[in-house]
Amino acid sequence: MNKGRLGLLTGTHAVNDLYQGLVPALLPLMVLERGYSYTAVSGLMLAATGLSSVVQPLFGLYADRHPRPWLVPVGFLVAALGLVLAGLGSNYLWTWLATVLCGLGIAAYHPSATVAARAAGGASQKAMSVFSVGGTIGASFAPVLATTVVGGGALSRSYLLGLPALAMGAVWLLANRGQGAANAARAGAARRAQAAAQRAPNDWRAFALLVATIVGWSIPYVTVLSMLSLRITRDLHGSAFQGAVALTGFTAAGAVGTLLGGWLGDRIGRMGTIRAGYLLAVPAMAGLVLASSPAWALACTALLGLCMFLPFAAQVTLAQDYLPRNPATASGITLGLALSVGGLVSPLFGLLSDARGLGVTLSAVLCVLCVAAVLSLRMRNRTLDAAVVSPRPARAA
Repeated sequence: MNKGRLGLLTGTHAVNDLYQGLVPALLPLMVLERGYSYTAVSGLMLAATGLSSVVQPLFGLYADRHPRPWLVPVGFLVAALGLVLAGLGSNYLWTWLATVLCGLGIAAYHPSATVAARAAGGASQKAMSVFSVGGTIGASFAPVLATTVVGGGALSRSYLLGLPALAMGAVWLLANRGQGAANAARAGAARRAQAAAQRAPNDWRAFALLVATIVGWSIPYVTVLSMLSLRITRDLHGSAFQGAVALTGFTAAGAVGTLLGGWLGDRIGRMGTIRAGYLLAVPAMAGLVLASSPAWALACTALLGLCMFLPFAAQVTLAQDYLPRNPATASGITLGLALSVGGLVSPLFGLLSDARGLGVTLSAVLCVLCVAAVLSLRMRNRTLDAAVVSPRPARAA
């Protein structure tokens, strides 16, 4: 494992996903300062997340055919540029186009960075979990940073939000300066890995089953994230503070679950970790559905976040091993397109909540999670040659 390289990539992931989190964090400020309607806000979210998720597999295809390590820094720098321009925009069209640019930068970053993190971490699930949780940490700082820098009608100071990306860009340059030999060795190793991958065919059927399982994960995750606070405050008569604590706890437990899943993956294997996560998430979700008090709901929410994220890192590496000839494409589909399905169908669950109540909606997503758990039992592991999994020469830095 190349810990230095992995640490650098984890830092870039934190910065990249910081800008992914800054988009929704800026929207309330834009409503107040520019008078945007809810429809306009929804359009900006579609530009930032929907389009980004759709094009992410395309960047994966490009990265598989033409490996470009520079997509990592260019990705988060373009994301930062788009966000800054959106904050400084004077009209809606300008803001929408700038938000699209931000989403494209985020989409360009993920496939190449995930493949690089796999190469740095080798077969270690823990390494992938560390890289993954870096993005969670970055996104968690977004609301605080947005409020501090541009809160109170100060969107004109949005240019300051580009500083984290510039700082990380400088770190990236310094870390890679004078590393010409090492970079050439990595490039040669990548070519050898690509040649080795040609001997291991893609297993598209197994990959499709994995994608279906991730879709079954995405729908409950997005639904719980969007309706948890309302469940506690309206149905269980909790306070607004308890609703906020539940959301924070769900996110924090997810970060812990990601790290724990990586640790377990190295000890009991990928499939054991994936299956345990899904199977344990089902009773946790059922507990949230049946909760009769805010305290009970808070406990179930923390357990649910922990269990749902146990399979996260293992699913990324398994997707890459299912498609050894297209690891960046596999990353783009699993981290982008499949995960976005939950957001795309969330309006349907919103309509169900309006018609039948949050309890019925959460019961419906519990059924979806049960289907995902069954699908996880049908998946099988795939172990590739070490040259494909960790394509690094011994002397490469």
